Amino acid sequence: MKRTRTTALTVAAAVAALTPALGQAAATAADGKGNLPQDPVGSGKAWSKDQKHKVEGEARFHPGVQYETVTRPGPESAPEWQRKVGDPNTLAWMPSYEFGWTVSDVLVNKGLTTKNGKHAITVHAVLRDARGAAVAEVDKKLTGQAATGRQKVAGNKRIACDTGDYTVEWTVERPGYATVGGTLRWNSSCEQYRTAFAAERAGK
Repeated sequence: MKRTRTTALTVAAAVAALTPALGQAAATAADGKGNLPQDPVGSGKAWSKDQKHKVEGEARFHPGVQYETVTRPGPESAPEWQRKVGDPNTLAWMPSYEFGWTVSDVLVNKGLTTKNGKHAITVHAVLRDARGAAVAEVDKKLTGQAATGRQKVAGNKRIACDTGDYTVEWTVERPGYATVGGTLRWNSSCEQYRTAFAAERAGK
């Protein structure tokens, strides 16, 4: 049977709880916790030590499920109506990481906050397994970025299904000013896709 590679969209979910962030003073970050969502997101903000520069950051973990399809014949009354269904034996994850930021500065003696100019931004994430071992990492230094922006970074690391719970440690940094970060939790179960594939095979 002919197999073709396809990528499916994951079911998005996000939960957040305030925790201390990584990095500079006066920082807070939201962590993805609770029911181990498949598409966790976290956010937070941090001020520089002199309280004149602020960084607001967000990180979203995209598990990026992938699988191959197989061709199935139609019903006995119309076998020519072939259809493609997912092959559960080929399920795997190919994660990516999405970062967002807003940087602002307080004008001295005016008390005004500005979000202008071009800036350097560094985004970083480490994916750790249940034992705490790093299994994937991304680190990207961006230059000439607008004060508000987003960047998606491919993980380029295949993660097998059903290999347990993972933690994503992430940071968004404006070098020399402030860093915001936190942790996200993710479960690598592929059960929801196997259930969906079974329904497809049964013609439901």
